[in-house]
Amino acid sequence: MELLSIKELAATASETPLPVEIHAQLTQLQKKTTRNNKPYLEVELTDSLQSITVKIWEDRPCFTDFLTIQPRSFIALEGFWIKNAYGLDSNDLQIRLLTDNEIQVLLLGNPELREKQDQDWKAIVELVGTIHDPRLKSLSQLFCQKYQERFRRTAAARHFHHARRGGLVEHVSYMMQSANQIATVYTDLNRDLILTGCLFHDCGKLWENCFPENDFTMPYSETTELLGHISFGIELVNKLWQEIMEQSESKNWQTLEPASAQVRIHLLHLIASHHGSLEFGSPVLPKTPEAVVLHYLDNLDAKLEMFRYAYEHNDQLAPRIYQRKSPLESHIVEPLSKINEL
Repeated sequence: MELLSIKELAATASETPLPVEIHAQLTQLQKKTTRNNKPYLEVELTDSLQSITVKIWEDRPCFTDFLTIQPRSFIALEGFWIKNAYGLDSNDLQIRLLTDNEIQVLLLGNPELREKQDQDWKAIVELVGTIHDPRLKSLSQLFCQKYQERFRRTAAARHFHHARRGGLVEHVSYMMQSANQIATVYTDLNRDLILTGCLFHDCGKLWENCFPENDFTMPYSETTELLGHISFGIELVNKLWQEIMEQSESKNWQTLEPASAQVRIHLLHLIASHHGSLEFGSPVLPKTPEAVVLHYLDNLDAKLEMFRYAYEHNDQLAPRIYQRKSPLESHIVEPLSKINEL
């Protein structure tokens, strides 16, 4: 049988049975009953791109097999899949545990996505290298050096946008590339500060939204629930700032203008205000041009990712019209195609 990702299976399945094998992590299994007291299992399966929920009825041979598998196990499911009104389904699933090698391949993720994230990380590192302010450049390089591995398996959010392993790298890369272009138009902006703000604005999510090394399920922690990623980000920047100020080259920064203390405060303001409003969790409103730009870049990239996701995953209500994706406020329409260049 052909090996497909969950996303590929969801895109190709129809009412005609399709012979497919998928590899996934069993991220959740719940025992339930219908109104008529018919037992079934509600099984959540996850890979690097997508999750699906499948109902397994008691009269199917695989019902007992699922009960013997520990949650969070990595499994192969082989069968004839269909798509009906309730989603993906299969009457004859064969289940086995993945080998260690198959697990590592699965955790590496979709090859196309992996290549994209590699390029996004490269763009981040290259843009960090173009920062002129030696304090912001040193801070950014230290962050990338110390936290690269953790950064590259962190999501930008739990649900709304870039909610996947490595999604934060994609989000930050696009924001930094956009900021770099905007600074060529609005030349009064502090380009170094905006680039650094883009890099650090969600750095607290390295603890709030980080996937474990060998798991597709993002955990919760009491500390991040109580404090949130903005508080974590401010604390991390202060910690790294102290480290760079203890380096020998920091002696050359004492006469720089603006002063180092002022640079640090303005960067912290970007982190603190990037949600744009108090009701969305920022402790302060954006009060500088750079803070306003950062807020809108964050919102712009998040919104465009929501549109992209909705075009791929949401139900089509009519030609060119798709069901709304939360938190977008309405149904969405396919964009106008670009004219072919002559």
